Amino acid sequence: MKVDLFDFNLPESLIAQTPLKNRSDSRLMVLNKETGNLRHTVFKQITEFLRPGDCLVLNDTKVLPARLFGVKEDTGAKIEVLLLKQIEDDQWETLVKPAKRIKAGSEIVFGEGKLKATCLEEKEHGGRILQFHYEGIFYEVLESLGEMPLPPYIKEQLDDRDRYQTVYAREKGSAAAPTAGLHFTKELLEEIKKMGVHIAFITLHVGLGTFRPVSVEEVNEHEMHAEFYQVSEETAQLLNQVKNEGGRIISVGTTSTRTLETIASANNGQIVASSGWTDIFIYPGYEFKGIDGMITNFHLPKSTLIMLVSALAGREHVLHAYEEAVKEKYRFFSFGDAMLIV
Repeated sequence: MKVDLFDFNLPESLIAQTPLKNRSDSRLMVLNKETGNLRHTVFKQITEFLRPGDCLVLNDTKVLPARLFGVKEDTGAKIEVLLLKQIEDDQWETLVKPAKRIKAGSEIVFGEGKLKATCLEEKEHGGRILQFHYEGIFYEVLESLGEMPLPPYIKEQLDDRDRYQTVYAREKGSAAAPTAGLHFTKELLEEIKKMGVHIAFITLHVGLGTFRPVSVEEVNEHEMHAEFYQVSEETAQLLNQVKNEGGRIISVGTTSTRTLETIASANNGQIVASSGWTDIFIYPGYEFKGIDGMITNFHLPKSTLIMLVSALAGREHVLHAYEEAVKEKYRFFSFGDAMLIV
């Protein structure tokens, strides 16, 4: 299967650069995965498409202010560091720019010495293992010095860093937001609960592999980066109960989808409490075992995310929906509009 099968024309003007003032004012396209039929509405009307007994699965990961700007201690050269994942204690896997300036043994200083890092190891594509040194609590130092790691296609500054967090974010560890959840307000979630729709939480810490372009020609040659996930006993029991009672499991975002499918694939369709690393790659031909529907944003051409959506709703249905989205001037990517697939 060629990667080019998932290409479409996207005018740059449709890439949302800033979030809307009100989260749930974004538009919502509803796609019937069986027929390909489309409906256009606004996100706050999502209640019309949910049923009592359904369950929404939300990813409660919290984005770290993981972009740091410092200087190389011996030369004063400007260095940008992006935290990817914690290896142990104060050792982190990072991306460094310009990487050629940072070798094993190099020292980087941030915030006039409030935070320092020593390079322990060089990895490919600008990856570096850094050991951090500081006084106090690392996450508090990070809060004071770090910036939100917005995706590379967003050029505008973010005035309010909370707008790149979901209202239910609580487990620190992501390098990017699970953006399908950005459309929910606390009030809308309460309204959904009052309808008799269950709300369940899982955690998947989003890595930068999310934004990495697919550089191969054949879909099955692409390698996914592993991301850490966690599902509690309480969530597992609720999801199995919903399935047994005939409710629909609707995942909010590709991260929730990949977590549930990782677990369901290994357990004959059952959800069990577990944690670990997943590099599951979902593309057409995949048979879904954990979810019935999904809320997601509009994704990059030829990305692994549009492949996942195509696996759920059919490539032709999805590409037709995307053509319609371009024609109707929907907003794309992280701060863009949403799609509900049921």
